[in-house]
Amino acid sequence: MTIKEILQTTSHRPWKLPPGKWKYYQEWNNAIFLHFQVDIEELKKLVPKQLEIDTFEGKAYISIVPFTMEKIRQRNFPPFPPISNFHEINIRTYVKYKNKTGVYFLSIEGGKKSSCFVARSLSGLPYRFSKIQRSSTAYSSKNAEFKDSLSFKYKLGPQSKSKSNLELWLTERYALFQETKNSINQFEIHHLEWTTNQVEIQDLKLNYARFKTLIQTNPTISQYSHGVQVVAWRIIKNGQ
Repeated sequence: MTIKEILQTTSHRPWKLPPGKWKYYQEWNNAIFLHFQVDIEELKKLVPKQLEIDTFEGKAYISIVPFTMEKIRQRNFPPFPPISNFHEINIRTYVKYKNKTGVYFLSIEGGKKSSCFVARSLSGLPYRFSKIQRSSTAYSSKNAEFKDSLSFKYKLGPQSKSKSNLELWLTERYALFQETKNSINQFEIHHLEWTTNQVEIQDLKLNYARFKTLIQTNPTISQYSHGVQVVAWRIIKNGQ
């Protein structure tokens, strides 16, 4: 689908498209969502006080989202595959800032050192390098610095005919908030609604010391998506 067609499809969004021209294009492909219900008091210890924890029916969640980033580029520039294509893992939670809902990244891992450097330089997001491998049935990562690791096998099921309100709440997010020393940075994005498949997760092994008090069970919900095409706007810096 063309970017123009994507921008013209907005009925699923919770608010209007941002003003001005988009700045970045990227694709989030072959995404696996592992959603965990967590203790809100433990979660608050990891989220900046300027951000409000967003909850669904009073319950807080974090999600581990392994996927493959592809074709990331600035507007009017072509992608450069050695940099623009890499495996990524987001560990995110759900927040509100100035009455707008979005996500906050507790961790971001990229599978190429060069890609992490460029992404961190352009976005200010805390990318860090991990050795990541994936196939059509398995995903794994190891981080030598933090001694983190993640591995699991997965088996795709049929496409989901419909999504629950919780599944929509977890996936349809169109803003990202991240703290710096001087501001809360806000990133506005747009894509079509995620199309998801059922997925069976097997042999899940998580070793994230920073999140051991949060992730203590198997995922509450698991989803797979072949991916979305994404456009993003310039960073908005909100003074703290």
